[in-house]
Amino acid sequence: MTIVLVFATLVAIQYARVLRRNVILARSLATIDRDIAALKLAREERLAKIRRLEDPRGAIPEIHDRLRLLGPDEALIYIRGRKPASKAAP
Repeated sequence: MTIVLVFATLVAIQYARVLRRNVILARSLATIDRDIAALKLAREERLAKIRRLEDPRGAIPEIHDRLRLLGPDEALIYIRGRKPASKAAP
């Protein structure tokens, strides 16, 4: 009877170790999956920007924005932010 109890205890300990390791690996895998999804999204955004900039019609607005150039019938408008109103002291 004692041998069976010791054997069952050893099996339970090993099962608990395997279960704990599986939980840790599952969490790690979920984190990695989220990272992969974020990287894929960033890659798609970069590829979309590259495709847009390869097309002259898509690159011209970017060039104008960066160099502050104007095309025909365009105007450059500068907007200054307002300072927040100061609160009255009590």
